[in-house]
Amino acid sequence: MNDESKTDASFSVGFLVCGCGRWMHTQGIAEQPGLGDDHWLVRSECCGCRWRVGLEVGAADAHPFIDRLMWTDEARHLLDRMPPYVQVLLRPSVDDYARAKGARVVTMGLLGEARRGGSVRWDAEADARLSRVPASVRAMAKAELEKTALERGHEAVTVALMEELKARYFGMAGKP
Repeated sequence: MNDESKTDASFSVGFLVCGCGRWMHTQGIAEQPGLGDDHWLVRSECCGCRWRVGLEVGAADAHPFIDRLMWTDEARHLLDRMPPYVQVLLRPSVDDYARAKGARVVTMGLLGEARRGGSVRWDAEADARLSRVPASVRAMAKAELEKTALERGHEAVTVALMEELKARYFGMAGKP
């Protein structure tokens, strides 16, 4: 058994066992966006006979079938598209962030959260207002709002914060 196939000691895992009696190793995880944010396809392979199986499951139910810290196919694809000097710096910090949160899977959402340095929730009114921002700048606006909220120690993105940043960047503060 090589180092990559060993189970991370911080995880309590039940293993899938093949009909041949050998344990099955997690090969990959794909996020299933059409089925909700927390729905994955977990792929495993037998270490003995090479039999493969896929399990489509909700994220909360998938953890017993994941034998180590894994990146989803989508998150790994994004990492692979980054310059090598960024990859070598980003991967360990994201892995550490995931372990600190007790996560077994680095998803696109967790990758973004790790890059921003944490997560904040969105007030309902602020979220509704964000949905009215043009799609071409929505992702950038969301990232900047979340980053600013985190830097200031806020727990949530509010309409007041949105108005403040709007005034700072565009000189377009809403009328009182």
